[in-house]
Amino acid sequence: MKNLTIGVIGSSTPTKKIEKLAEEVGYHLAAKGVVVICGGLGGVMEAVCKGAKSNKGRTIGVLPGSNPGEANMWVDNVICTGMGEARNLIIIKSSDAVIAVGGGYGTLSEIGFALKLNKPIIGLHTWGLENPNMDNLALKTSHDPKEAVSDAIKLAKSLFEENN
Repeated sequence: MKNLTIGVIGSSTPTKKIEKLAEEVGYHLAAKGVVVICGGLGGVMEAVCKGAKSNKGRTIGVLPGSNPGEANMWVDNVICTGMGEARNLIIIKSSDAVIAVGGGYGTLSEIGFALKLNKPIIGLHTWGLENPNMDNLALKTSHDPKEAVSDAIKLAKSLFEENN
């Protein structure tokens, strides 16, 4: 099986608490050998990359603009899209599972894409969604970074096995 790629989404202007949670998520993803993909800028994106790099992890930043120099210093591989917020779909489509940490309306759009595309998604102090028609890949919530990582990996592997 290929290395898993987990998308981490969240606000570019998080609280210190959310920033710390994102850094822990990155650390735990790297511990499991998972590649982190995110929007590549600041806030949650920078924190998750920093956490991953502190544990020798690999990171990918999908930027809204065309300047690779805009990526945060913890991004290993930069993908410039020149697509603005439309790049959110690229992040989700490139992820085996997604962890939403905090977040605003941009994060909510990414959550919507993940649900629409049946990507496993774990919410860590993020939007709450209720829909009685959702299937087993609906937004699952967590309050602990390590648990969120474990759940995301488990769901991604389960989906991979279903499709192969």
